[in-house]
Amino acid sequence: MPRVIVTRPAREAAHWVGLLAARGIPAVALPLIDIGPCTDTAAQQALAQAHARLAQYRALMFVSGNAVVHFFEQKPASALDPLAPTAIKMRAWAPGPATARALEQAGVPLGHIDGPAPDAPQFDSEALWQQVAGQIRPGDRVLIVRGRSGGVHDTAQGSGRDWLARQIEAAGGLVDFVVAYQRGAPRLAPAEVALAQQAAQDGSVWLLSSSEAVAHLSEALPGQHWGAARALATHPRIAEAARAAGFGTVGECRPALEDVVASIESAA
Repeated sequence: MPRVIVTRPAREAAHWVGLLAARGIPAVALPLIDIGPCTDTAAQQALAQAHARLAQYRALMFVSGNAVVHFFEQKPASALDPLAPTAIKMRAWAPGPATARALEQAGVPLGHIDGPAPDAPQFDSEALWQQVAGQIRPGDRVLIVRGRSGGVHDTAQGSGRDWLARQIEAAGGLVDFVVAYQRGAPRLAPAEVALAQQAAQDGSVWLLSSSEAVAHLSEALPGQHWGAARALATHPRIAEAARAAGFGTVGECRPALEDVVASIESAA
């Protein structure tokens, strides 16, 4: 069984390493995106204003589990009141199961969370919209809670949320954005660089779940040849990024655990 290199941010990477280990798949975390709160005053004020206006929104859309964590991180439990069962109108939108799980952990009732169907070909904004399009009426307002990149690699995630905003507006809705967290490139320690160099040529499978992570990897190892490296990408856009970075073998699968495990086992 090949070793899997999990490249998600640290919190999610640790979770996935545990899930894969429980299925008998050796895995190691090599986070390629750093996640943290936004520290500038303007972003903090905008986030506070969004919390104060929650009751105005027909739905809150969270681009990731990190968006959920940082949106509710430093608020009292009362911040979730608009999402309580008595608030019939309010919905929480999640593009995939990990975000839905984070919403549940934050205290949002399961019956108020909408996301792609379990058998959707992908977990992304397009699949989410298929489930929630009927909720929007002219004048409804949606808040999209997102992260902000510290660099220039924000296009893949941005294209999904911008596409969703256009669909909402085409249906007569109104869209606001708020930044809840900051994404950035990690500073790889020497041991992590050595791990990446070895995994580029020893048959390891790189589990890639972000085009931004692929870019960070290329920047961290600028002279590395990836022609012998194997990648498993959880979205077609990520697969394109991996091929452009030079990965010799790039597979694609849905980001659900069962699909990832099946793909890894078939590559063994």
